[in-house]
Amino acid sequence: MVMDLKALETFVRVAELGSFRAAANKLHTTQPAISQRIAQLESELGARLLERERRNVTPTPRGRTLLAYAEKMLALRAEMLTVFSDSTSLRGVMRIGLAETIVHTWLTRFLKQVNAIHPHLGLEIEVDISPNLRDRLAAQELDVVFMLGPSHLPLMENRLLCSYPVSFVASPEISWSQKPVTLEELATFPIITFSRNTQPYMAVRTLFSRHDLPPVRLHASASLSTVVHMATEGLGIAVIPAAIVSGELASGRLAVIETNTHIPDLPFYAAWTSTPDSSAARQIVEIAAVIAQERGGM
Repeated sequence: MVMDLKALETFVRVAELGSFRAAANKLHTTQPAISQRIAQLESELGARLLERERRNVTPTPRGRTLLAYAEKMLALRAEMLTVFSDSTSLRGVMRIGLAETIVHTWLTRFLKQVNAIHPHLGLEIEVDISPNLRDRLAAQELDVVFMLGPSHLPLMENRLLCSYPVSFVASPEISWSQKPVTLEELATFPIITFSRNTQPYMAVRTLFSRHDLPPVRLHASASLSTVVHMATEGLGIAVIPAAIVSGELASGRLAVIETNTHIPDLPFYAAWTSTPDSSAARQIVEIAAVIAQERGGM
């Protein structure tokens, strides 16, 4: 019996994702093609491998046995390809999701390095807030994400890429009564930061929720470009990593506010699904880690 590795990979993906549709999306094919491969595999092995329930697909007892062997075979294939590969071996398309902070810091250098090392690899870049990136990675809609904080889901690998201190920045035209600027005086201005449900937004909201402070006007935006524009126009105080606005700081359009108020640093991680064929994701993450550290984000 000659076992079709493509059929085995299809079976593993269906078992992992619990859905023929999700497996089809992951493997860039159609649901009928997925069904045909599974039917062929069941016919060759003479056993029912998957239980097709109303909302989920799960391996049968015989399917769970096959799953263990299939994962080993795919891992050996990936190891073999790695041994015989060269620096230009990565091909196809990789779907990368990233937080906008990465766009404003080291994305360009990362893309140039990937193109230099893997000229035959296509990249689909999608920018989103970290909670959405985390969900889309879990749904197998993205292959690798660079986001704020790690993923704590099973079968996920994480690597710390960089960590950015958070600063209060504003137009230099705003004058302050004293330095360092107190939290009470900061609270008299609109505070502009990341979008709702993100870690920095929650930290800022908690900071300015003290009972002895005036009600704060908190502006949230999923677009860091909007946050920066509002700050440079003197519309409020931006609470963001200074690394995002290095150009504006150098030109004098923005200035870091001297204050004793502290916001926790923002750690950015790479996360990807741990599978037998995830070596390509690891190679991309390794490039990202080197570039991020070169930018002084650690």
